[in-house]
Amino acid sequence: MTQQTTRQIPPLITVFGYGAVGKPIVALLVARGDRVRVATRTKPPTLPASVEHVRCDVLDAGDVRAALDGAAQAVLAVGFAYDSRVWRTTWPQTMTNIVEGCAAAGTRLVFIDNLYQLGPQTAPRTEEMAMTTMGEKPAILAEVARIWQDARDRVRIATLRCSDFYGPGVDVSHLGVSAFGELARNKPAQLLVPADTPHDFAYVPDIARAAIILLDAPDADFGQAWNMPCATTRTPRALLAIGAAALGRRLRVLAVPFVLLRPIGLVYRFAREVVDVGFTWDRPYVVDGGKFTRRFGFVPTPFELGVPATVDAFAQYGASQVGGGSG
Repeated sequence: MTQQTTRQIPPLITVFGYGAVGKPIVALLVARGDRVRVATRTKPPTLPASVEHVRCDVLDAGDVRAALDGAAQAVLAVGFAYDSRVWRTTWPQTMTNIVEGCAAAGTRLVFIDNLYQLGPQTAPRTEEMAMTTMGEKPAILAEVARIWQDARDRVRIATLRCSDFYGPGVDVSHLGVSAFGELARNKPAQLLVPADTPHDFAYVPDIARAAIILLDAPDADFGQAWNMPCATTRTPRALLAIGAAALGRRLRVLAVPFVLLRPIGLVYRFAREVVDVGFTWDRPYVVDGGKFTRRFGFVPTPFELGVPATVDAFAQYGASQVGGGSG
């Protein structure tokens, strides 16, 4: 008598966003055999054949509910134009739609978050620090945090707070196409921020790994924020030097002095947006990821491995083709 084995269908995970962070998260989920749905406004041309796609505008509550239909878990990994005028409406509306959609569907959520809401600090940033209202983008993200925090009795949410990104596929970053991308083209790296201020950078493949860890974590680890662990704090110049050495090239850096950012911002919007979070560059910017490390035994990728992989990606595919957003 032959005994039939019933193959268990894995629970569905919806990933909102398929940019620099969403794409590697999806790749890890697919590699281990998870059932994945990607929710974006247009279908990505590089989406794996096994991944379901649903057209979704996160600003539309109906789209969000449809994207969450049948999903046991979700990851919010979207990004918007780096402009406070855009963030003022898009981020609160997005979080409201996602929270209400997850509450209705009974879906757990992992949110790839930021750290601006902690404002200026002189000590390493921890999850227990109070949120600020200083600056437009920090105040907006503080409002977003309050939206999910107020819903913790209805929705299981864990947020992964990340510093500035870098890595293969990341072009919209201080260490993106204008920095590592230019090095790969044998040109001077360009920085709109100080080259010699110590600053934590989160490696995107590490962010993807950490997101998967949270998806696998028990409910007891939800309802709270987790800071993303980073490799030992370095300056942008030090990281660019690693990249130049990996490429076998002499390091050349063109950096805008911090005191000039405000006047430049009068004519260049992005510079104005950097000034809005100037506290991330007028002093060392250090993120304490110890809580996540202690709980999950997480070890971030050393810059000596992450930076060469990043410049190699730019060198192989060209700065204009590496692509990917900042969230």
